[in-house]
Amino acid sequence: MTTLNPLDVKVSKAKKMMLWFGMISITMTFAGLTSAFIVSSSRPDWLDSFVLPNWFTISTVSIVFSSIFFQLAKSRLDKYVRVSLPENINIYIERNNVNILLVLTILTAIVFVVSQFLGFNEIISQGYYFTGPESSVTTSYVYILVFLHLAHLFAGMIVLTVVISKFNKQKYEKNKLGFELALIFWHFLGALWIYLFFFIKYFS
Repeated sequence: MTTLNPLDVKVSKAKKMMLWFGMISITMTFAGLTSAFIVSSSRPDWLDSFVLPNWFTISTVSIVFSSIFFQLAKSRLDKYVRVSLPENINIYIERNNVNILLVLTILTAIVFVVSQFLGFNEIISQGYYFTGPESSVTTSYVYILVFLHLAHLFAGMIVLTVVISKFNKQKYEKNKLGFELALIFWHFLGALWIYLFFFIKYFS
């Protein structure tokens, strides 16, 4: 079992605190937007008949699976670190298990992104655009909420790519902090989308 020195412990606490501040800031941003969404729903030009396309349901399922795969990868990483001895043949099996789960994480994230854009195409096919005479207050809010979440998800996918690269360079055998922070942020993005999905579905 690896014991971190006092400096590493302080760095770990500082990085976790920064991540939590960032997530709180993001949460407050979306809380403000969803509050404005509720207030605007009383406008006379609000679309009462708008239905969120089924592609967004598919994207919700995919991001749930993505989060599950990432959590399973963390569990396998813990086991990989425990067996990471040169003479232990299980190290190769566990390394492959982690890589497979990380790849599944990013693949389901790609499914999420693709299904989101297919959902946008369906909204556009209904005649609702982001701006202009064919736009509506309702769909404009939907575009803003979903695109803003997508922007944060793209950042998460970049982080996930870095995690995969670092894992294969054996950077997490002594210190798994980076992996753990990425996992927390990924779960946060998944939970945030689930909230947005049900919010838009039942308040639009």
